[in-house]
Amino acid sequence: MKLDRIDVRILQALQQDAHVKAADLAESLGLSLSPFYRRIRLLEEDGIISRHVTLLDQEKAGFSVSAYVSVAVDKKRAPLLKSFEQEVTTFEEVMECYLMTGDFDYMLRVVVPDIASLEKFVVEKLSKIDTVKDINTSVALRRVHYKTALPVKPRDD
Repeated sequence: MKLDRIDVRILQALQQDAHVKAADLAESLGLSLSPFYRRIRLLEEDGIISRHVTLLDQEKAGFSVSAYVSVAVDKKRAPLLKSFEQEVTTFEEVMECYLMTGDFDYMLRVVVPDIASLEKFVVEKLSKIDTVKDINTSVALRRVHYKTALPVKPRDD
């Protein structure tokens, strides 16, 4: 989908506050509600808006430890990689999982309440996956910068 300036402004506004009143946002864009909602529907149908969520404060929600866990798998055949991916996504502690280049095959972002919970996750869950060969864990000391809004720009395709 080609994004025009109005689409970009809608996406920017919704990324900052998904509870913004539709009428107020539409008016600020010079649209009536019907065309505004049509644009939202098209952005959803095209998958640009994939879902609507509520962001929680990680520490206030009881997850004071963030860790980045690099995982090397033993055999790099597609079915075994897929098996690892399916299993790791069932772990509630894993917030993100990326297939990587370099010395490790996967990078996980993990959140837990404390270091003991991180140890339990690594020892009792992650290391028990058959294909896991090596694990390297780095604990974040402090979040310096965090954002969820993508830097959307108009596309001139």
